[in-house]
Amino acid sequence: MTGNPHLAARMERAGLKQDELADRLNQRIEDLTGQVGKLTDRHVRNWLTGKTRWPHARQRVVLEEEFGVTAEELGFIPPPGQTPAPAEDPLRRRAFTTATASLAAAALLPAAPSNGSRRVGMTDADRLERNFVELVQADNESGINVTLETRALAHAQHALDLQAVGHAATRVRQRLYYLAAAFTGTALWAAVDSREPQRASGHLNQAMKMAGMAGSSEMQMRLWGHAALLSFQQRHLPDALAAAEAGTRQYICRQDPLFHSLASARLAGIQSAIGNPTLALRSLENAEKAYERADQDKVRAPWMAFFDRAELDGLSALTLGRLGMHAESEARLHRTLARLRPEYRRNRTYYGLNLALSQLAQGELEQAYATVLPYLPARGKQITGRTGDLLQQFGRGLTRTAPKSRIAVEWVDRCAEGGTRP
Repeated sequence: MTGNPHLAARMERAGLKQDELADRLNQRIEDLTGQVGKLTDRHVRNWLTGKTRWPHARQRVVLEEEFGVTAEELGFIPPPGQTPAPAEDPLRRRAFTTATASLAAAALLPAAPSNGSRRVGMTDADRLERNFVELVQADNESGINVTLETRALAHAQHALDLQAVGHAATRVRQRLYYLAAAFTGTALWAAVDSREPQRASGHLNQAMKMAGMAGSSEMQMRLWGHAALLSFQQRHLPDALAAAEAGTRQYICRQDPLFHSLASARLAGIQSAIGNPTLALRSLENAEKAYERADQDKVRAPWMAFFDRAELDGLSALTLGRLGMHAESEARLHRTLARLRPEYRRNRTYYGLNLALSQLAQGELEQAYATVLPYLPARGKQITGRTGDLLQQFGRGLTRTAPKSRIAVEWVDRCAEGGTRP
């Protein structure tokens, strides 16, 4: 687990372990000051976990020299009221005259032709896109985590590094910007799912910029959906509604009914959250009609593979639940779980917990408890992020509905055994 995926991503791209980075930084300190540095892997670990959010000045200088970016771009956060050291600092100026860590990642870049020039082509983009498909599969199979966020950021940075390598045709550059946006969008989704709004906001801004330079309405539609959920988590409901509406206005939604179906289903969820049942049900109807018109065999972007009938039923169930239509929501969730592909384990957990909440809302305590049990974490482990929030929501609902019941008492005991908050 890391609280600084930006630094972790840079380390992964350079192939550096914690002790190796400490050794390299100590050598840089000696080169700069004449005194051997005293950094250890513990210092690096504290940076990665977020325990140390703003390293000492000398450490920041060699970190910036090692990776060729500022401390802020490495994910470090200055204390309130403190500004970064100015570029005129002699130590900093000397540090930046040396080679940067982008050279350490040279193995990731395309080989230079014999004439000394570099050309980036579709082969490089194809390789990156295969890696993106692997990341999407990792999300589906084992769920979002900070490691996935780190890997996504590392690949996004590589896509941007390729832009600076040398010659590339316009369509190659657009595709690399698209891939940078795609990878950053995955990092954004990971941060949203982990409920890390500050990191998510940074990823969103960067991804939107790249999607704009790529000229991709498809990627912008994806990002607006994530932006809507991020604003919803922060209880900025007008912003969430505006983002969801922006998603439905993208050109890809007019071109492909399946994208229109997804954008409409997401919009319905936000409309239900702000208490507008008429608009929410109308958007759900639009999502259903668009889904029926869509060509299911059409080849689409890899990230869109998750959206099938099971997912549409799941998103519809969440909307119906927010509108208080719990019986209808439960029926949709049963259909979702019956149709959900086996490899979508994270989604199965998420919708399974929502099913338990729907049953609890209808007073079906025994059934809700039986539904939730398979999704409890193993002893000593915790489920965090959005899924963890659902478990806590279930516990609060159970305690509020029947605080002295056998089920409520057993729930508290089980949570205590597993280290989960009831």
